[in-house]
Amino acid sequence: MMKVLYTAAAMSSGDARNGHVRSSDGLLDFDLAAPKEMGGAGGATNPEQLFAAGYSACFHSALKLVAKNQKVEISDSAVSAEVGIGPNDAGGFGLTVALHVELSGVDQATADELAEAAHQVCPYSDATRGNIDVTVDATVA
Repeated sequence: MMKVLYTAAAMSSGDARNGHVRSSDGLLDFDLAAPKEMGGAGGATNPEQLFAAGYSACFHSALKLVAKNQKVEISDSAVSAEVGIGPNDAGGFGLTVALHVELSGVDQATADELAEAAHQVCPYSDATRGNIDVTVDATVA
């Protein structure tokens, strides 16, 4: 059994896609709105943006850890996540994720290796593996 080091808690209220979300510590506290592309009004964040923010931050942390453990110096790095949502074959909705890693101070082969190693270590990657399509690419900046 895993030893839990931290637990994040948040609550969604109202009409989920047009409601409100708040973390238990109050650091996150904002309205939600369905994006215009899904027939909503837009103008507020949505669950896919929150997932993209969390995944990119977690993956970036995993990338830094992998580089440190492999004793690879990277001078700068960034990770962006694109989360797509659409209807699936089961009558519900599914997600896709595209992770884009930008590194400087390394060659392309090293950037690719670090990105793949981070994908094996990142908890979000572990949670999504086999459940949704996730692609990872790396670019040397």
